[in-house]
Amino acid sequence: MPTSTPKSKPNNESVSEAERRIERLALHLNPVMGGALNQLEMVTCSRGKLSVETPSLSSYLRGKYTEIQEKIIDYFNANPHLQTPLEISKDEHRELCMRQLLGLVREAGIRPLRCVTDDPAMYFAILEAVGSVDMSLGIKMGVQYSLWGGSILNLGTQKHKDKYFDGIDNLDYPGCFAMTELHHGSNVQGLQTVATFDPITDEFIIDTPNDGAIKWWIGNAAVHGKFASVFARLQLPNYDKKGVSDMGVHAFIVPIRDMKTHQPLPGVEIHDCGHKVGLNGVDNGALRFRSVRIPRDNLLNRFGDVSRDGKYTSSLPTINKRFAATLGELVGGRVGLAFSSVSVLKVAATIAIRYSLLRQQFGPPNQPEVSILDYQSQQHKLMPMLASTYAFHFATTSLVEKYCQMKKTHDDELVADVHVLSSGLKAYVTSYTAKSLNTCREACGGHGYAAVNRFGILRNDHDIFQTFEGDNTVLLQQVAGDLLKQYMRKFKGGTLAVTWNYLRDSMNTYLSQPNPVTVRWEGEAHLRDPKFQLDAFRYRTSRLLQSVAVRLQKHSKSLGGFGAWNRCLNHLLTLAESHIESVILAKFIEAVQSCPDPSAQAALKLVCDLYALDRIWNDIGTYRNVDYVAPNKAKAIHKLTEYLSFQVRNIARELVDAFDLPDHVTRAPIGMQSEAYSQYTQYVGF
Repeated sequence: MPTSTPKSKPNNESVSEAERRIERLALHLNPVMGGALNQLEMVTCSRGKLSVETPSLSSYLRGKYTEIQEKIIDYFNANPHLQTPLEISKDEHRELCMRQLLGLVREAGIRPLRCVTDDPAMYFAILEAVGSVDMSLGIKMGVQYSLWGGSILNLGTQKHKDKYFDGIDNLDYPGCFAMTELHHGSNVQGLQTVATFDPITDEFIIDTPNDGAIKWWIGNAAVHGKFASVFARLQLPNYDKKGVSDMGVHAFIVPIRDMKTHQPLPGVEIHDCGHKVGLNGVDNGALRFRSVRIPRDNLLNRFGDVSRDGKYTSSLPTINKRFAATLGELVGGRVGLAFSSVSVLKVAATIAIRYSLLRQQFGPPNQPEVSILDYQSQQHKLMPMLASTYAFHFATTSLVEKYCQMKKTHDDELVADVHVLSSGLKAYVTSYTAKSLNTCREACGGHGYAAVNRFGILRNDHDIFQTFEGDNTVLLQQVAGDLLKQYMRKFKGGTLAVTWNYLRDSMNTYLSQPNPVTVRWEGEAHLRDPKFQLDAFRYRTSRLLQSVAVRLQKHSKSLGGFGAWNRCLNHLLTLAESHIESVILAKFIEAVQSCPDPSAQAALKLVCDLYALDRIWNDIGTYRNVDYVAPNKAKAIHKLTEYLSFQVRNIARELVDAFDLPDHVTRAPIGMQSEAYSQYTQYVGF
């Protein structure tokens, strides 16, 4: 904001805080000449503007799967009848979504299931492109190939792949993933659906024992699905005594509709979950089973099998280990959601920033109005968000690479690492994107409220990302739990997982008394040093980890383990978020250092510095409370963060152009009927 004081108001100490705020607001809306010009000079000219080669930056971002993504976009551009209109009913949207998927597979020749097995990174690239056409289509494709198809590939054995692979791949066998129940979503081990083995007929009997066990929110179930991977408690009869043995949750292939008539099969009840807040192109339904019999071979038996005489065998000795192995093979869904959420954030940020560059409001008297992105308040909303978008891009890209490596090697340590990282990144990124969608809408004022600009559609469709494939609060607790295990392992002399290596030194370097000299260093070179930034992030995480471990030990004596965990739950969630932020920054720094183009590298360094210092400033109270930074250093961080935000604003157009999003993704023709706003359709997201 301008720094000059209105001449009509004397500068004395009797002026109330409220009056001073009113003065500043008045200056913001109707600034005096000198102050406004000085402000704009600082924004546009301070220390010069970086020269960014957008094609080089875009090439570094997009990687090696550009060709197949463009093939998908070109197919839908060439088939306007497959593009989703703004106004469409639930039933029409569902049918269109199925036609879109059929066209993608059978006409465009895209075979996602083969990529799930041969090249998961390509699968996620396909998912990103498909989601840009219609997020409902992306989710429907994910249900078919990642969930239904993935359960066959990851939980079944060769006999299942031989029988079902081609039908799933070409959409002859549309299917569902029936895990969630009405009374149990996050607590998968508490599922109540049962699969009882009948040794006489060599079959499993699938039963829904009560209303709470009805399979709920099952994608593809309401209209299109013919099969379902049903997760149920495997029960075997006891021959030496009455009753049955519960072997834990397993997955079973259950046909739900007749292949010819498409009618529900005997004993299968299918209900429609109806209209939802978003993703209405996906036909979510409810499934109830009444003594549905399936062959013994329909048990997905990679981690546990039942012989003809009813004996159970498994390479894993306990129910908990089998359960962990089963869920561990399903982490691809979380990886995909984290990756897709970043794509949504790119779209929203691009539309809001392009609009803010062209939209002009207010300005100095008798001078042209200025771009609203020249206002510090607008930069504060959008520039750290743009920096976060870049940070999340590199973090989720790294996660995809690690997931691909895990699928090739099946290394136990890598499996555990990917499980926790995918949980944390999915929770953190989807929560941030959900909040940012509202911020982008508000940043575009009244125009942002028109449906054609896509903010409402994006917000509603993305909202459920925070819940499915694991509730975000539950997933963050998994991250916190693993951090505590790593913490205890350190004191027992064990080795740490790769991602947690910095904890080796945390209780020594990071938790020692802060250096009285470095806490006062205020120089720009020091504050923009990646080592200072990463040390600050990790210091905070380590302090949180140590303090919550002490609290849990204290409260467990009086409250027990469960009660102590609940008492410290908010602390644990903060710990998990802090750790994930440390991981994100580390990956961003690696990406900056690996960038081969000097122009792109300079731009990324600027954006990375803004991401890091903005996060530090947002939690400056924590650093001040433990004297990690002195008061003057805190002020220097704040000033430098504002300066970096100004600098990122100067290259904001190039930064969003580097995402290289298809025109149909960011162009929403707001006000095309009005001459006053036709200029926006030339370039802006509207």
